[in-house]
Amino acid sequence: MPAMPATVVAIHRYPVKGLSHQPLYRAALKAGEMLPFDRAYALALGSTVFDPNQPEWMPKTNFLMLQRDEKLAALQTDFDPATQTLTVSRGGRPVAKGKLDDPMGKAVIEQFFAAYMGEAARGQPKLVAAPGHNFSDYRMKVVSIINLASVKDLERIVGAPVDPLRFRGNLLVEGLPAWQEFQWIGKEFRIGDVPVRTVKRIQRCAATSVNPETAKRDINVVQSLVRGYGHPDMGIYVEVLADGTIAPGAVLTPPG
Repeated sequence: MPAMPATVVAIHRYPVKGLSHQPLYRAALKAGEMLPFDRAYALALGSTVFDPNQPEWMPKTNFLMLQRDEKLAALQTDFDPATQTLTVSRGGRPVAKGKLDDPMGKAVIEQFFAAYMGEAARGQPKLVAAPGHNFSDYRMKVVSIINLASVKDLERIVGAPVDPLRFRGNLLVEGLPAWQEFQWIGKEFRIGDVPVRTVKRIQRCAATSVNPETAKRDINVVQSLVRGYGHPDMGIYVEVLADGTIAPGAVLTPPG
């Protein structure tokens, strides 16, 4: 029997950096861009200065983030791009809702996070955005891919289930042998009809220690990666080379 092709099984974006994922049932990719509305917003610390008129890439330490603020994982969020409305829930119950392009709506969200995070916010957190800007951990505009077989292989080292959501990837892929994606660095391949180029492996941080279900730090993922494989990497970043639309079920055509 021929091997099943590698396919995209889920597409996730993270409209607000550090907050929960949003599943997509199709995504219109544009050359040189991230997924639409992926990391389009961030909650800057009260001590952070961000100029929306001259946006520049900033390290994630300037924002609320899971690496430091694991209690963010206890929140569920939903973002409606048509109305720019963010709804924040906890335990399935809405706790804050606001239009992010409206000063009053932004204030509602900022005040909620000020109360929720307390001193960790270093003052009043600020919801920040700028046209065409993304708050990625990487300077280049990229799409991240997580090979579910690699995550499964990591479970062998950890000795426990590892939720792929710990890695906050855009595309979850099955049907590839574990770690084969690392052989694609610098090479071009296709996701459905969309050509992409692999930019680099993704070095993981302590954010992966946070269980996305319980918001507790329960597995030292970075330590397990280094112990098992001699590196702290999981997943790859790719650059989109041409416009196109993808959906779950899209086949990955490996580099020739």
